[in-house]
Amino acid sequence: MLTVEWSSEFGWDKPHIKPFQNLSLHPGSSVLHYAVELFEGLKAYRGHDNKIRLFRPDLNMDRMYRSAVRVTLPIFDKEELLQCIQQLVSLDKEWVPYSTAASLYIRPTFIGTECSLGIKKPTKALLFVILSPVGPYFSSGSFKPVTLWASPQYVRAWRGGNGDCKLGGNYGSSLFAQCHAMEKGCQQVLWLYGEDHQITEVGTMNLFLYWINEDGEEELATPPLDGIILPGVMRQSILDLAREWGEFKVSERYLTMGDLTSALDENRVKEMFGSGTACIVCPVSDILYKDQMTHIPTMENGPKLASRILDKLRDIQYGKEESAWTVLVP
Repeated sequence: MLTVEWSSEFGWDKPHIKPFQNLSLHPGSSVLHYAVELFEGLKAYRGHDNKIRLFRPDLNMDRMYRSAVRVTLPIFDKEELLQCIQQLVSLDKEWVPYSTAASLYIRPTFIGTECSLGIKKPTKALLFVILSPVGPYFSSGSFKPVTLWASPQYVRAWRGGNGDCKLGGNYGSSLFAQCHAMEKGCQQVLWLYGEDHQITEVGTMNLFLYWINEDGEEELATPPLDGIILPGVMRQSILDLAREWGEFKVSERYLTMGDLTSALDENRVKEMFGSGTACIVCPVSDILYKDQMTHIPTMENGPKLASRILDKLRDIQYGKEESAWTVLVP
């Protein structure tokens, strides 16, 4: 694991790579009481050529930096941290699976270690990175669509809040709604916002809707980054790919449950899927909304677009296709 300590008195200490071990924290550490914490998630992939690649890690570093500013943790040199992560992965390269169906998950974490019960900006902090091999998201090797519970009863994020940052508190507070979704026979929560029930995110994933819009245009749409939505690496990559293809309209726009139900009634919905580091894309088959189960015809339509995106991004991640989006681990 990688550890780097910081204090307001001495600044950043030297980074250390050492055997995986437990942390020793003062019981009054601000991370334990006030959730002064953030994390990131990215992967290392062993390609067909046996080379190890990271996928767009600069976007993870940018997001981590923004999260640190939001939670008053110290800023850091993004390039230097990425070099430290590359060195850690290089030393532990035998933990990167020899498989194009698995990868090495990388979890950078940044916590406040201020030894005080006062609520204040921490004067001490610890940045650490741990690694873990992970298998395929879909264990069967094929898409398994999810059913969503859409309810305005719980809100994941709000304007002026910190929903656009990857903070641990955002995830812990979502578990209660997730438990309710599972009790209702659904796998994930479709987070809604506002009186018009804007569609925002799916569980911990960004959301995409591939449809024929109100103007009769073929469109891939996802909610805009207005402070509520987490700027996902896969989200950005899907937008970049679709715009490069230039085959249909690509929009960052507001979508409501009213928009979706009207489109379903008029047979204008092609696919709906979530996106994230764990799964790349995850198809949606049904939504429980206002006690009514509504079917989404994602799987009946292939899902052609979701499958195409998955194949393209996997080819890049595992080196089958050369791309500026990958960084080789020395």
